[in-house]
Amino acid sequence: MSTITKVKTGSKFEEHASYSRVVAVDNWILVSNTAGRNPVTKEIPDDVSEQLTQVFANIEGALGAVESDLSDIVSARIFIQTPADTETVMTQFGETMRGVDPVITVTCPPLGAEVYKVELEVTAYRGAGSAETIRIDTSAQ
Repeated sequence: MSTITKVKTGSKFEEHASYSRVVAVDNWILVSNTAGRNPVTKEIPDDVSEQLTQVFANIEGALGAVESDLSDIVSARIFIQTPADTETVMTQFGETMRGVDPVITVTCPPLGAEVYKVELEVTAYRGAGSAETIRIDTSAQ
């Protein structure tokens, strides 16, 4: 039988909407859409890059609760409030995730409030970061 671990991080939204930040089923780890709100100060930076830095910190903390980290991410969904911020977000995402290379979906829908400039939802597989990886580049063929 599988073990399911559900992690809450203290966000008022987790309680209000009755959801978990992380649900881990055996080695599969699902992380809810995560914004750049600092969990200690409850503040959200105005700058999209600063928000994305905080988003990654929030996700890394959530993954750490189930003995995982950013290197285990295999899929990411990136939600950007303003299409003009796409290049900035993708550059920073690339710098942070270089070598991890998850599959991604990028979209620019309205987010829950205008204060949110970028949000990330990820799926990780515990141990993926240290697993043997085969890389195939079909453009080189």
